[in-house]
Amino acid sequence: MNEIVMRLGLEAWKPALGTLLLPPVPALLLVLLGFRLRRHWLGTLLMGVAVLALWLGACAGAAEWARHRLLAPPPAVSPAALKALRPAQAAIVVLGGGSENQAPEYGTSSLSPWSLERLRYGIWLSRGSGLGLGFSGGVGHAGLPGEAEATVAARIARDEFHHPLRWVENGSRDTRENAARTLALLRTQGITDIVLVTQDWHMPRAQRAFEQAAAAAGMALRVTPAPVGLAPRIEHPLLRWLPSSEGFTLMRQVLRERIGLLMGA
Repeated sequence: MNEIVMRLGLEAWKPALGTLLLPPVPALLLVLLGFRLRRHWLGTLLMGVAVLALWLGACAGAAEWARHRLLAPPPAVSPAALKALRPAQAAIVVLGGGSENQAPEYGTSSLSPWSLERLRYGIWLSRGSGLGLGFSGGVGHAGLPGEAEATVAARIARDEFHHPLRWVENGSRDTRENAARTLALLRTQGITDIVLVTQDWHMPRAQRAFEQAAAAAGMALRVTPAPVGLAPRIEHPLLRWLPSSEGFTLMRQVLRERIGLLMGA
């Protein structure tokens, strides 16, 4: 399905098309349909289902259950797995998760919270393991003006964390291009192992993309997943089943990733 979208030249519309499939749009459409059929028992049923979907779609507990069932992300990377890698043949690769073209408080471009969390973890892993660090991220399919995400990350890593990046891939627009362009960069350096850093809900699709890109390039590659953001955002048992912005955001990401896996994105 992703190939069809690309061939039709609709890649710039991918963010908008994806949004239509994610909460709360489907539930809101059910509400409208139920209201249209309100004089029939089916209308009442549809509105009840829509209200339940809106409630659960914003609960952290439901979102974490869906993440486990639909994505089955890997656990945190172990120190032993990192020690088994040879620095000359391995690299840490951080995938971008969005940027801010103009952050008024900084007076320049910055990274989104997800990207900054990933970069910080990648730097932490790099310092502890001695492995070189790379970052992959361009401007996205929307093609908005501004610095590429990896360029912003390189500046932050150098100036704020005092840990310069060894590899910068700034031409990719999505996860598949992250993989293809990053491996083309690393292949010339003799890299055969990568430690992949991204959110846990993004890891299944990201790992598949890198493995597929390696197979297409005839490259022997081993991917060690290093997910970040594993701690529950809401810990209180009652609050986990009450609607929250954290639960809503996580549910959208889980469903977005599942759709991406099904569509081959």
